[in-house]
Amino acid sequence: MNVSTRAESLNSAAFFARDRVRDTPKFVYLFQEGNAKMRELLGGKGAGLAEMTRLRLPVPPGFTITTEACNSFSAKGKFPPGLQTQIATALRKVETAAKRRLGDPKNPLLVSVRSGAKFSMPGMMDTVLNVGLNDDVVAALAKSSQNERFVWDAHRRLLQMFGRIVRDIDGQNFEAILGRWKAKTAGGKDTDLTANELRAIVKEFAGVYRSERKEFPQSPREQLEEAIKAVFRSWNGKRAVDYRNFHKIPHDLGTAANVQMMVFGNLGEDSGTGVVFTRNPATGERGLYGEYLANAQGEDVVAGIRTPLKIAELKGRMPKIYRELEGYAKALETHYKDLQDIEFTVEGGKLWVLQTRAGKRTARAAVKAAVAMAGEKLISRDEAVLRVEPAHVIQLLMPRFDEGAKATAHKDGRYLAKGLNASPGAATGAVVFDPDEAQRLGRDEKKPVILVRVETSPDDVHGMLWAKGILTTRGGATSHASVVARGLGLPALSGRSPSAWTMRTARSPRASRSSGAGMRSRSTERPARSS
Repeated sequence: MNVSTRAESLNSAAFFARDRVRDTPKFVYLFQEGNAKMRELLGGKGAGLAEMTRLRLPVPPGFTITTEACNSFSAKGKFPPGLQTQIATALRKVETAAKRRLGDPKNPLLVSVRSGAKFSMPGMMDTVLNVGLNDDVVAALAKSSQNERFVWDAHRRLLQMFGRIVRDIDGQNFEAILGRWKAKTAGGKDTDLTANELRAIVKEFAGVYRSERKEFPQSPREQLEEAIKAVFRSWNGKRAVDYRNFHKIPHDLGTAANVQMMVFGNLGEDSGTGVVFTRNPATGERGLYGEYLANAQGEDVVAGIRTPLKIAELKGRMPKIYRELEGYAKALETHYKDLQDIEFTVEGGKLWVLQTRAGKRTARAAVKAAVAMAGEKLISRDEAVLRVEPAHVIQLLMPRFDEGAKATAHKDGRYLAKGLNASPGAATGAVVFDPDEAQRLGRDEKKPVILVRVETSPDDVHGMLWAKGILTTRGGATSHASVVARGLGLPALSGRSPSAWTMRTARSPRASRSSGAGMRSRSTERPARSS
């Protein structure tokens, strides 16, 4: 080959290399590059984050990896060509905006990796928080931080979530350790654990990895890549597939993955996290409805690990934050012209908005909200009518307990417990403590069952789908159990008050959300009346 031919060959190679770069699909969008109309590509969460960024709400910087990248990963088992480069480029821009760097012990950037499909699937896919912590970063932060407890708490959360979600370690291995340490404290809650106790828990969590012969990567970039892959894999996880089958959602949509700068609600009493609806999702009443946990991270609310405070209590604790939140909620409902479900975090007295989506609501709430919004000129009368689905009409005709029968249950000592009225209706069935058993009895044997859990997790959804009602001892009106139950039209009680009673399988209690009551044996049901 002569010199001119070789030069021509090299020029052609460079040309085709540039052409391949141009042909690579755009898999990664910074939040400021998207908008609300890109749900199919960015998923509902990514499109919501992009739209809130466009509206100049206080959204932590980040980027969304598209559903197309997920579908490619699902088909081939690896990232599509060009994705890793696009992630690295977007990460550098987030680092610049945050003025922090991933893996920098002196000024570390920590990120979350969250799923988000076109259609809302609450709790059905996975999330990994605090990505970017390693031994060096933790040691530096613990030495320089004014809040050493926060550092160790963040590290134990990452080890726990990464182990369960990414490394497929049984979560009970971590819960057993955490539960044992919490039992030693005066209050028995995770917030009662000291920095030294959390450091000891982290050490034991590391031992879980060793005993399972699994590795926790010290490279923050490897953590990030593994977390993204885990989120993509969760699209085809059992609970996600069961949920899509039940709701007839196509399996080929894929999920987006959202990488976002972490903000922390567990920095102390001037920090916290919560979920609010712009209207009551059970009744449709206008006004902020939701819950808040001080000194907590987001999963503490939705997982129902602790019973939270009602959002009205935030008004007394942090009136400025409450007014800001109220303003953003009103702006988002007006913009989307629909009831919104909003996640937020307060970090050191600063409010951050992390998500907005159309809120799951009961039939009663759907009708009342649609009529009210038409009256407020937010939507047309035709749109209001279209928002009432056939399933809503069925829900409105669901039974509820006769008030006289409830009074008799009180009198006879058959009134078992009172809980938060999480989702409306009345149900009777055999008590089942295991979601697999609930699925078997409800789906295969067509028997009515009530699923009873300490708190539900997304892994329980296959049992929830076939139960007639749900009862949990912990959690609130925005916990996983409550949100899923409302979407399914199931009566649910959450955070039931302690009482001196024991339930065994094959007993048939009744649960009523409308009054937040649980009763043993049979009482009279009556048809619901429209109002």
